[in-house]
Amino acid sequence: MEKIGDSQEMKSNKDYIKWGLTAFFVVLGGFVSYYVIFHIDSLSSTIKNLFSILMPIIDGFILAYLLAPLVNATERIITTPFFVMIKKEDKKNPKRFLSILITDLLVLWAIYVFFSIVIPQIANSIRTILEQFPSYINTFGLWIANLLNDNPEFQKSVMDFIYQSSTDFTTVINSEILPQLNSLNNVTEMLSQFSGLINVITSVSMSVYSIFKEIWNLVIGFIISIYLLSSKELFAAQAKKMVYAFCSVNRANRFISNVRFAHKTFGGFFVGKILDSIIIGIICFAVTSILGTPFCVLISVIIGVTNIIPFFGPFLGAIPSTLLILFIDPLQALYFVILVIILQQVDGNIIGPKILGSSTGLSSFWVIFSITLFGGIWGIMGMVVGVPIFAILFAFMKSLIETRLSAKNLSPETKKYLRLLYIDVGSSEYVEFAENAKKPFGDITQILVKGHEKLKIKQDNATDQDPKDENK
Repeated sequence: MEKIGDSQEMKSNKDYIKWGLTAFFVVLGGFVSYYVIFHIDSLSSTIKNLFSILMPIIDGFILAYLLAPLVNATERIITTPFFVMIKKEDKKNPKRFLSILITDLLVLWAIYVFFSIVIPQIANSIRTILEQFPSYINTFGLWIANLLNDNPEFQKSVMDFIYQSSTDFTTVINSEILPQLNSLNNVTEMLSQFSGLINVITSVSMSVYSIFKEIWNLVIGFIISIYLLSSKELFAAQAKKMVYAFCSVNRANRFISNVRFAHKTFGGFFVGKILDSIIIGIICFAVTSILGTPFCVLISVIIGVTNIIPFFGPFLGAIPSTLLILFIDPLQALYFVILVIILQQVDGNIIGPKILGSSTGLSSFWVIFSITLFGGIWGIMGMVVGVPIFAILFAFMKSLIETRLSAKNLSPETKKYLRLLYIDVGSSEYVEFAENAKKPFGDITQILVKGHEKLKIKQDNATDQDPKDENK
């Protein structure tokens, strides 16, 4: 009896403890909610400052995540065969360090080529376009005038609109855009000279200072990414150990599986899309150079960069590029449109599937939905990363729905619900609509056929009538 009493007392004490902890967390949640609601400005400022402090670390993680596939490929293709060839396969060989070094040198070389060759050509192309814009408008206006020569009133309206718009845009170019472009060019020239670096730093504005701060964060992040890449397996193992320490084995397994899926979906799509866009940009540059398309470097960069955005990207890049070429040479604009159509077909049917595969598994509707949603939230960056993020959320929701259906002994297959009327509670039988069920408005095809047959019968009867009867 004493043991029974002791057990009841222990149970009662556990209940008290449970209720006490529940009350404590409820009160704590109330205080936290009050603070969040009435101190949202200070809280957001604190979070913003924290992110600003941790930005080099965040940049390092992002760079390491983006460079990891290149490091793995370099290690698999170059460094591992090299150390096998020299017969040095001990664990202490600098294989990983050499892979990171080769990858970083290639990336830095690509950045140098881009900023030393591509950027100046793009800047010169933009400056030429802005300076020659009035003459381009005149040429385009003459072409439009000849095209609308048969309709003078509409011609006058269109020409007035073109010249008024060009006048306003020319004013903006001369007063705002060109001075900023020239000042930017001066800053670039000063930065290329080490002797004038101090003068540049002392004379920059706060906006330029922020640019230097971002560059500094990227430099620190680049160094951090080297440490992360050199021990990425160790960091992954420590993260797994932490998950298993604080979660049950089943939940930890499920969490790690979800993270692995998210990494495969997001990383595969993002890295693959960048590689796909680079290839499309190079092909566009090669073909436009052969065709003699004006401003081929600028246009190829626009096509390549906008191609990162799924679905809408090709249109975002092709439309302004076509209009730009149209001002200079309408025939070249036609060639460019044909080229873009061919490029998109090649990308959609050959290059894209080879690189990306089925990394998202989303239908066209959900791709458009995700781009619209995340583009509205995060702008251009949201349009780029929206598809893989939504694909991850979609997969998690699909898994949750299928798990809950399986727990209820219901089928997770979508096709079982196509003609579903209801599910019988007792037998869990899927009752479908009958094949000959009466439709709300009937079969429109049958109605039209029957109406046509009746009309034909009346016409035949009228034809077969006796002429004497008609005279009567």
